[in-house]
Amino acid sequence: MDAFLNLTDVRYSYHSPEGETPALSDISFSVKEGEFVAIVGPSGCGKSTLLNLICGLLAPEAGEITLKGNPVLRERERIGYMLQKDHLFEWRSIYRNVILGLEIRRKCTEETLARAEAMLEQYGLAPFRNARPSELSGGMRQRAALIRTLVLEPELLLLDEPFSALDYQTRLTVCDDIATIIRREQKTAILVTHDLSEAISCADRVIVLGKRPARIRAVVPVHFAMENRTPFQCRSAPEFKEYFNEIWKELNAYD
Repeated sequence: MDAFLNLTDVRYSYHSPEGETPALSDISFSVKEGEFVAIVGPSGCGKSTLLNLICGLLAPEAGEITLKGNPVLRERERIGYMLQKDHLFEWRSIYRNVILGLEIRRKCTEETLARAEAMLEQYGLAPFRNARPSELSGGMRQRAALIRTLVLEPELLLLDEPFSALDYQTRLTVCDDIATIIRREQKTAILVTHDLSEAISCADRVIVLGKRPARIRAVVPVHFAMENRTPFQCRSAPEFKEYFNEIWKELNAYD
């Protein structure tokens, strides 16, 4: 049986008048349905480029990326992408921001609008449905951005440093909040982050990339002996330090 998402020998370079800059080299991995995978690596190694390839915004120069056995370029509507900034529009209410994707895809049906209302209620934003984004905290804005993505019912969720714009205390809370929502919704997810604690506490596996042109240095399975795990609980678990040290060692090893 094919993996849900599969990358095989993927390569990508940036081109400019000055020449070619290799970004990714021979990237191969697969993701199972319902799995939460984190990708870490040095700054500028190509983590965001990799997400752009997975979602079809860029095409690999070599290799293949498939989603459910089909080329990813034919499956882009199955993918949701959550960026570093929430990109909520100030002239629209929170509710109108949440349903923006439905409007763009012309999917505003009684069923989808009811789903949007239900998610606002479930995740604590119903009292703010008519508020403007500037009236919400950074964490609440990120929650609204996630609901906007999830209401489209993507089968694969990509998250590119979604907490990086938040202060440290808010970041811990929102990370716990959003990772718990993703697991509750049983979504397949890939998180790119430079924060090792974030990666370990959220993911089932952590993929470690090396310096540009990035190759996979290691794949670290993450397991915590607890039911209904949350990132906050994982950070306090005895296994956490062992995973942190293992990944830190891989990141700082010489090529």
